[in-house]
Amino acid sequence: MSNSSSIRHFLLLALADTRQLQLLHFCLFLGISLAALLGNGLIISAVACSHHLHMPMLFFLLNLALTDLGSICTTVPKAMHNCLWDTRDIYTGCAAQVFFFVFYATTEYFLLTIMCYDRYVSICKPLHYGTLLGSRACAHMAAAAWASAFLYSLLHTANTFSLPLCQGNALGQFFCEIPQILKLSCPKSYMRELVLITVTVCLGLGCFVFIVFSYVQIFRAVLTIPSEQGRHKACSTCLPHLVVVSLFLSTVIFAYLKPPSMSSPSLDLSLSVLYSLVPPALNPLIYSLRNQELKAAVWRLMTGWFQEH
Repeated sequence: MSNSSSIRHFLLLALADTRQLQLLHFCLFLGISLAALLGNGLIISAVACSHHLHMPMLFFLLNLALTDLGSICTTVPKAMHNCLWDTRDIYTGCAAQVFFFVFYATTEYFLLTIMCYDRYVSICKPLHYGTLLGSRACAHMAAAAWASAFLYSLLHTANTFSLPLCQGNALGQFFCEIPQILKLSCPKSYMRELVLITVTVCLGLGCFVFIVFSYVQIFRAVLTIPSEQGRHKACSTCLPHLVVVSLFLSTVIFAYLKPPSMSSPSLDLSLSVLYSLVPPALNPLIYSLRNQELKAAVWRLMTGWFQEH
């Protein structure tokens, strides 16, 4: 397909050749999406309905749950449709998928960075916690995360779909992903890619350095706590966030920065599932296991619903 103007739609990766494997993939996507919808939906409902949970960390956790729901709803429904009906076409939805996936993933990264700041202030500067993380400050930080991610996603999407495509229209992924679309572009616009990579590295590396610096200060502060119980409590408040950040960054970094010699369709597919589907399903579980107040609120919400029905 040499004429770029003839490309009206894209073809997504066929996950399996046999009908049985297609249905198996459908069940896998369905299970992950239901787990993500249930877990994140319970967190959103519990935090929104329980006034005693209106604290900075849980406010940011509510925003994180919203990004996880958005991310799942962006990629999974089309993949499930393709598996169930044995289709590969995606028409005008490809640009929308790229925009919303980048938007929600970037928002999540920014929110995880802000949540790291929350942990830093609560442990290293507890006397200033109410001042530095008041309700207005939290709302401003969350709004800045969403707005910055929106602009970043808009830049990425506009740059990607302004390139002429002449290498066909088949994407080696189960959703529209920017690296797969760039493989179809010609001629290669190295200057555009350089600008995009520069912006991405500056944002990503800046947040990463901030997270590492914050946790260095947190661990130094924890070591100065005299009682073992106090050290354990401080570490337990940071552990869920540290696990979520590690899961998010390790899968994304390995997916996008792995050596080309390690690249293969099956590995790329597995990594894309790891960084796009697994974190939204696991994040609610990770956070709720260590937060007794959140677990109690979720339990009250569930028991109240069952009693009503």
